[in-house]
Amino acid sequence: MTTAIDITSIRKAPLTSAARNVADLLSDQIIDKLPLGAHLPSEAELAARFNVSRVTIREAFKILAGRGLVGLSRGKRAVVTQPDGAMFGAFLKSLIKSDPKCMFDLLQIRRSLEIQSVTFACRHASRSGLAAIEAALNAMRDAARAMPENGYDATADLAFDLADVQFHQALALAGGNRVLTYLFEAMETSLLEAFMASHRGQTNTAAALRLAFEEHRAIYEHVAARDERAATDAMLALLARAEVNLHAAYGHP
Repeated sequence: MTTAIDITSIRKAPLTSAARNVADLLSDQIIDKLPLGAHLPSEAELAARFNVSRVTIREAFKILAGRGLVGLSRGKRAVVTQPDGAMFGAFLKSLIKSDPKCMFDLLQIRRSLEIQSVTFACRHASRSGLAAIEAALNAMRDAARAMPENGYDATADLAFDLADVQFHQALALAGGNRVLTYLFEAMETSLLEAFMASHRGQTNTAAALRLAFEEHRAIYEHVAARDERAATDAMLALLARAEVNLHAAYGHP
């Protein structure tokens, strides 16, 4: 692993900036040269290489861990890991928290992603992939049945939404596209927020959950039948209803 910028400038920078500069250098080298599971040099070796303190290297490792690039364990060298969607997920969550209108931006992006998801699933879903989708669907059904007809059960509502997220993640996973799978994993918290907001725009939660279950079941059945056109139409219908519910939840005409 070799440096690509003037290490003297790193040494003179404040701790936070120096750690970020080291982290950026290491990020490039991890992505370009190191396989998953590879160990990074020790703190002492990197401190000598970059002419900085071990404290700076330690802070750089924390930054890399926050980016999902390395795993840290006490007493052991940092190891290259598979990046997850934590940072992207946190970014989406922050956007939605600061401006709920971003929920509609997310829905627009989801249209493209969900269409790709059902298309790939129709083409590539294995028996185990279909079983995972069906398991999430069954969990949605059970949660819908637990919702009182003329009342409200927060536990059942949350269980339905969690299973709904799992349904969309399983659908993406079944398609075999790793980038798409990553994106749906990263959107997990934001999807959950969107589904919960959607319910606020409905007047009868029990009936709404039953309808949502049936819409998801139609998608699953079309995917299992390898019918891309029908699966796509069913997904678009589900997203169109979700948009109506979101508008109602936020008091839009």
